[in-house]
Amino acid sequence: MELSSFKYASRQLQGQILRTPFVYSQTLSELTGCQLFLKFENLQFTASFKERGAYTKLSRLSPVQRDAGVIAVSAGNHAQGVAYHAQRLGIHAVIVMPSYTPAVKVQRTEHFGAEIVLAGDTFDEARRKAITLAEERGLTWVHPYDDLDIICGQGTVGLEMLEDVPSLDALVIAIGGGGLIAGSACAAKQIKPGIQVYGVQTEQFPHMVNAIKGTQHPGGRTTIAEGIAVSTPGQHTRKLIEQYVDDLLLVSEGEIEQSLLYLLDIEKTIVEGAGAAGLAAILRYPDYFKGKQVGVVLCGGNVDPLLLADMIKRGMVRLGRLARLNIAIHDRPGALAKITQIIADQQANIEEVMHQRAFTVLPAQNAELEVVIQTRNRQQIDQVLQALQQAGFPATLQNHH
Repeated sequence: MELSSFKYASRQLQGQILRTPFVYSQTLSELTGCQLFLKFENLQFTASFKERGAYTKLSRLSPVQRDAGVIAVSAGNHAQGVAYHAQRLGIHAVIVMPSYTPAVKVQRTEHFGAEIVLAGDTFDEARRKAITLAEERGLTWVHPYDDLDIICGQGTVGLEMLEDVPSLDALVIAIGGGGLIAGSACAAKQIKPGIQVYGVQTEQFPHMVNAIKGTQHPGGRTTIAEGIAVSTPGQHTRKLIEQYVDDLLLVSEGEIEQSLLYLLDIEKTIVEGAGAAGLAAILRYPDYFKGKQVGVVLCGGNVDPLLLADMIKRGMVRLGRLARLNIAIHDRPGALAKITQIIADQQANIEEVMHQRAFTVLPAQNAELEVVIQTRNRQQIDQVLQALQQAGFPATLQNHH
């Protein structure tokens, strides 16, 4: 794919999508040891870079294809990108979603005027249904990543990053099917051949890493980075990644969670799990990026609020801002009051108390207290534990992170 094709796609996208900010983060730079620039694709109207490929593909359809309509299979960002831009261009869009797709995602996609078909208990079953419908109704297939027009549209992310900061040494981009990194790496290497491009996958879905490196990472079934939970690498994307990407890195679920919290806490921006994967890689492999100018793509911001709340809590535990203590007490009047006073004296705040008499291995007339406290850091947790133990209350930390 020639650089001119990415530049042409970029011109087509002007006024159709947001040219997202590409911003230096001073605090995250200090944290990671590199000069870190963030590409805020989570600020697109449908909160994901997927709009770029969707618009590029749809705008290039022939009049006959436009009249017949298009079809896509997706439970996430691709569905919304296709539905939104199809509506804007006056093209009928059919979106096939697995039957387990959360109602909020169905409603959001319907809101953009798409016809929703719920089919199959797995993504592959939904895909088979989409293929059948496409043949029956003469619909044009809009693949989420393995399509040269889609790749071309997504590659404008890499183009914009180097236009804004030509001195970049490296790009870090999450990989699901590979459309974003394939296009961005292809464009970036033609502009600046010496630039390094790193792809990132979650350990739960390492399929592109396995395909390209010949590794046998087992993977899992679920991930908080569902935007990159792709089991079948694309053929076009794989070839481009093999040609233009320097290395592929794996990150854990916990590292993604932690990075998501850093972005929320430091940059005041909400990303989904996939959107935090790039930062997670930079934090896990600091020697790759030390002292370099690095661009990372915050590729999406569609995260379920309840999942976000859970991740914030878990992240607070990791940072030592939330702790669960197990305290053995003699079950007599005033014991609980003394414990709460000791915790207050250490300037910690009690969030939750559970008083357990029956379900404990302690002798009768003793009880077990489970206390969740809010703290500033791990040092303060240690101070609370020490103060309790000095006062005769055996206390242990019960965190699992």
